[in-house]
Amino acid sequence: MSFRGGWPAPSATHSGGEAQRAKLAPEPSNRETCRTLYILNEPATGQHCEDVYLLLGVLRRLVDPENNVDVIEHTLHELKTSAWMVYLRPGGGVRGGTMVRAGTLEERAAEAESHAGRVLERVL
Repeated sequence: MSFRGGWPAPSATHSGGEAQRAKLAPEPSNRETCRTLYILNEPATGQHCEDVYLLLGVLRRLVDPENNVDVIEHTLHELKTSAWMVYLRPGGGVRGGTMVRAGTLEERAAEAESHAGRVLERVL
């Protein structure tokens, strides 16, 4: 496939997730990438499950040299690979974005009174 102006396609033709992944792709090969904070908003959305596995591998390689990788995600497949989980109160504006709980996935799975805890207990 070819785009006017060559490859890569202009960023206006990419979805938000595609643009995030395109920017992220060269990072593991960058020897100077260390102590960097990456924040990704649902990077696996719309991806085939095999591509999600590849993405998770890239994220793991980014964490190894002491980077922080924060991912906003809602699917259990991606959540269960994380080391730490922060649950924010749903909603926007003054009613949303308040931290409700945080901890390791094992700690969250032990919270039988929470919906997330019950679901995590089954998948872990």
